Amino acid sequence: MAGSMLPVFMVLGIAVVFALAFLVLSRILGPHRPSALKTTTYECGVPPRSSTEIRFFVRFFLIALLFLLFDLEAVFIYPWVVLYDTFLADGRAAFALGEMAVFVGVLVAGYVYAWKKGGLDWQ
Repeated sequence: MAGSMLPVFMVLGIAVVFALAFLVLSRILGPHRPSALKTTTYECGVPPRSSTEIRFFVRFFLIALLFLLFDLEAVFIYPWVVLYDTFLADGRAAFALGEMAVFVGVLVAGYVYAWKKGGLDWQ
């Protein structure tokens, strides 16, 4: 197992080394001349009229989290569908189908809960 994962760890290590090296080189070699104009908030070329620390409507984050929840469902179902022929050949198809039924059942319960609580109402 560890031998088959060695190339993955090597690529991850190289990626981390390159990322850190470029960050350090950018900090060392790049120009750093802060000014009052550069440190102000940039809002599409328009000077900010009020405080830039505004409060977001919580509904936005709720919708985003619900989207992630139900979007990840497809990510977990796709490999299961690809491997279902293997489960069928091994005689584990009923167990695998039961596991997926439980998984989809939990997701449906979450969807119904969010619907009843009004989490899907866009107002």
